[in-house]
Amino acid sequence: MRLFHVSEDPNVAVFHPRLPRRAELDPDVGLVWSLTEPSLPNWLFPRDCPRVGFRLCEQTTGADRERFFTSAEHVVAIEHDWHTRQAAHTLYVYEFDPANFYYDDVASFYISQRSETPIDMVAYTDLYAELFRRGAEVRLVDNLWPLRDAVFGSSLTAWSFCKMANAKARN
Repeated sequence: MRLFHVSEDPNVAVFHPRLPRRAELDPDVGLVWSLTEPSLPNWLFPRDCPRVGFRLCEQTTGADRERFFTSAEHVVAIEHDWHTRQAAHTLYVYEFDPANFYYDDVASFYISQRSETPIDMVAYTDLYAELFRRGAEVRLVDNLWPLRDAVFGSSLTAWSFCKMANAKARN
């Protein structure tokens, strides 16, 4: 298994545990967060970019497959206003040795409670190309909320709603 961390900082030598802000996690236990390769496309966007990402999964019904998917099995949608920033943005994808990480069901991520030194870092200067290389479909929408609500109420279980506080107001 490969684990990654996406950053806007090209100079991270060591990732130190940070106290979580999520209410359901222990506020006194610092964590280093990591992503698996299948979920990586959800994170190949500017940090503050609101987005709705989802993947085909075993629980997806035939009706939801037809409703949400075309040819790609992973979709990430962003609002039109973010297209130019996405096209011009560079991200740095750090890879970790997975030895100290474990999957936490509450966090829904692989986490480590130790400082972690990356084993590799790759700069992605064309985020759209990287998303397409990974087989993801990118959708540009006027407003994310209708899609978010549809995905949340569907049979899809592999979804991610990131930075929705930065999305346009609900229509």
